[in-house]
Amino acid sequence: MPPSFGPIRQNGYVVRDIRAAMQHWVTVLGVGPWFFIETVKTDYFRYRGADSPVRMSIALANSGDLQIELIQQTNDAPSLYRDFLDAGHEGLQHLAFWTVDYQGLYDRALAEGYGVGHEGQIGGAQGRFAYFDTPSAHPGAMVEISDISGNKGRFFEHIRRAALAWDGADPIRVV
Repeated sequence: MPPSFGPIRQNGYVVRDIRAAMQHWVTVLGVGPWFFIETVKTDYFRYRGADSPVRMSIALANSGDLQIELIQQTNDAPSLYRDFLDAGHEGLQHLAFWTVDYQGLYDRALAEGYGVGHEGQIGGAQGRFAYFDTPSAHPGAMVEISDISGNKGRFFEHIRRAALAWDGADPIRVV
């Protein structure tokens, strides 16, 4: 039996044009507001154990309790995002699970035979994330774990509350 990562908290979509994707989610699906970070600053990013200078933009919004993440990699550095696009895919790339016990969940995934595809950190030690290769290579079945014990968790809660109160105004908010 695979390890229990808890409830799925986020669906992550890798896209080629993040602005067009946000517009689609707003106008066609009614999801917003989007919190858009054009240039994500990582403390570190590693692809298959080696440092990688990934540059990316992300946008975050909620539909109920489920967070939607859009990711556009803006360079050709090695990453699972680049692998996904180079394989001809665009769309759902990962399912994310959030935790306040990041190291415990990380260690458990490794013990269960999951391998780290890429990992990084944003905004300090409580901003860690890791994407694991799963026993199945099915696109969209990539597993991410994300530490929400610090500022990232508070930011995610702010996004969820903004979606609950959203009246359609100011659909894209630059962070």
